Amino acid sequence: MDLAPLRQRDFALLFTAGLISLTGNWVLSVALPLAVLELTGSPAAVSAVVVAGLLGTITAGAVAGVYVDRWDRRRVVVTANVLQVVVLLPLLLVRTADQVWIVVAVAFATQVLAQFFQPAENALLPDLVDAAHLPAANALNTLNNNVARLVGPALGGVVAVAGGLGGAAALDAATFAVAALLCALIRGRHRAAAAAADRNLRRELVEGLRAVAHNRIVRAIFVVLGVSSVGEGMMGTLFAVYVTDALHAGGRELGWLMSAQAVGGIVGSLLATRLTARFRPVPLITASWTVFGLVDVVIFNYPRWDTTLWPVIALFVLVGVPVGVHVGAVWTLFQIETPDRLRGRAFSAIWLGASVASVLGAGIAGVLGDRVDVLTLLTVQGVGCVVAGLSFRVLAGRGPATLVRPEPEPAPAVARQ
Repeated sequence: MDLAPLRQRDFALLFTAGLISLTGNWVLSVALPLAVLELTGSPAAVSAVVVAGLLGTITAGAVAGVYVDRWDRRRVVVTANVLQVVVLLPLLLVRTADQVWIVVAVAFATQVLAQFFQPAENALLPDLVDAAHLPAANALNTLNNNVARLVGPALGGVVAVAGGLGGAAALDAATFAVAALLCALIRGRHRAAAAAADRNLRRELVEGLRAVAHNRIVRAIFVVLGVSSVGEGMMGTLFAVYVTDALHAGGRELGWLMSAQAVGGIVGSLLATRLTARFRPVPLITASWTVFGLVDVVIFNYPRWDTTLWPVIALFVLVGVPVGVHVGAVWTLFQIETPDRLRGRAFSAIWLGASVASVLGAGIAGVLGDRVDVLTLLTVQGVGCVVAGLSFRVLAGRGPATLVRPEPEPAPAVARQ
């Protein structure tokens, strides 16, 4: 793996901040549903928290990118991290079932803030590294996410037992505070290039949507992420059922499988820079997405023949590898295909589409979960990823030969007369 971006101070600060805050997020994501269930004994209460988060994503996702393209992106990531600290503190007050409404409100608010942070981080990253190192920087960000996913859930289980919801919230808030400090140390101003002087929310939103619709590759990313996110919504709803009913396992084994996929993601991230340097990005993304779907189909049909757990763990490591490869490649392709002044809005449009698709997938799983067996539904999810991968090649065309872009030439000096 190419570690050169980490030698660039500002990117190293952003990378470290992301690793710390993401780990805190995973800690809270494990501790929070356990705490709500313990307080209420009601799966419906947990569902209300999940729905509140999705509503926060959809509500803010429509407009957040406009403001990311208006404002200094470094300040956006700093402010979002600081506000996350403030928003998480009310969780320290939750002691009884009557106070679960606080958890619902916090879930909504944290996701609203995330809709500002994510496009700002994505748009800021190309400013912090040389153009030649952009694929490696995105691969490192993917590695970052998988390391957090590997460490965070295990730590979250320990914190949930030792400190409950308050302990997990305090730890997550502390990680956001550290992340805010690190991002504040990033140098320079990072406003979008050629930001519009006359600001009109509706016009700017339309301009962002056109950036997605009129670029063949960006449009393909939007469509394919939407298709695969329907499957992700189904997976998020049915995964626990798959583990308990199909594999006859429990919460401990569920954690093992999550960690196994994170291990595969780390391996894929380590391979990503070499593969993106060797292969054209569109075929590489197509192959990675397709392999991911095919392995998913095997995973979700394996219990038809056997329920021994270790082959499933091995398959989850394997399925994480193509994810580690294609995520960084997809976002690098998006960044080089989208003008800087539109990058926040285009990212928000793609992310909003994926979020709505996830809600649709969760709804499908909820409606059909009692009528169709879980293995069949999850097989459909895997087939959907295969279709998404193959569709990407058709929709995106051949695409660029490489993800590496040369540094812009400096403007020639004008001789003084």
